[in-house]
Amino acid sequence: MIQAIMVFNNHGKPRLVRFYQRFPEEIQQQIVRETFHLVLKRDDNICNFLEGGSLIGGSDYKLIYRHYATLYFVFCVDSSESELGILDLIQVFVETLDKCFENVCELDLIFHMDKVHYILQEVVMGGMVLETNMNEIVAQIEAQNRLEKSEGGLSAAPARAVSAVKNINLPEIPRNINIGDLNIKVPNLSPFV
Repeated sequence: MIQAIMVFNNHGKPRLVRFYQRFPEEIQQQIVRETFHLVLKRDDNICNFLEGGSLIGGSDYKLIYRHYATLYFVFCVDSSESELGILDLIQVFVETLDKCFENVCELDLIFHMDKVHYILQEVVMGGMVLETNMNEIVAQIEAQNRLEKSEGGLSAAPARAVSAVKNINLPEIPRNINIGDLNIKVPNLSPFV
């Protein structure tokens, strides 16, 4: 089972952190730091598997990682997972990000965090691998994008609200509102309508 997925840059700044096992936030930050230091001190020509750090379970867990340009993609898994299978899963995840963002870079992970999490959830959920077929993953993401566009998304909500107010079919704007003993005069709103 996958215990954690971490993506960080060459300087150790986390760009994506997803734990599938409950840890307090302070311990999670220590795990990310320890994992970064374990992975950073390895040469590029050494294999991409190593024992997990002391905080995440030591020899019971393995860290499997790939280094792409300025980003490290690290999966922490238990002993039941295949190292080569996880390396292939990392490749599928990165290629899917690349297809969705057209040459993915670190800034895509920063500015489109919601979409990156959605892509990750199409691949892994609850620490279990859901899908490894990149075409199927991309098809689901495109379907989600179409749905968001058809609904207008959250960014279009203010424009829809203004449009709805303008289209209210009132025969005349009320000038005086009387509620019991309370009498309210409504100013002329013609410049706003």
